[in-house]
Amino acid sequence: QVQLVESGGGLVQAGGSLRLSCKVSGLIFSINTMGWYRQAPGKQRDLVADITSGGSANYADSVKGRFTVSRDNAKNTVYLQMNSLKPEDTAVYYCNAEVRDIIRLGIYWGRGAQVTVSS
Repeated sequence: QVQLVESGGGLVQAGGSLRLSCKVSGLIFSINTMGWYRQAPGKQRDLVADITSGGSANYADSVKGRFTVSRDNAKNTVYLQMNSLKPEDTAVYYCNAEVRDIIRLGIYWGRGAQVTVSS
């Protein structure tokens, strides 16, 4: 069974940095796009950034120039480096990946990591 486990969330002051990691485990044949979404209280879950297996990255306008998404294909892990954090970045961050395992090609989600930015 495919599982995604996030780590690296926490509390940081405005202007600070955090790095999120998400490791995909299970009987995996391949992983296509991996990414990060976030959901603030009372709001919908929105894309923050994603990255293809070839390394092409895509960012939400609100994080361009501040966040960097990367991946280590050998470790089945995706990262999100978050710099110059703002209070409005406060949210639960969810890892997402399109994974082909022994049964199917499917979209999988992690349980989320809380990021809180204080002003």
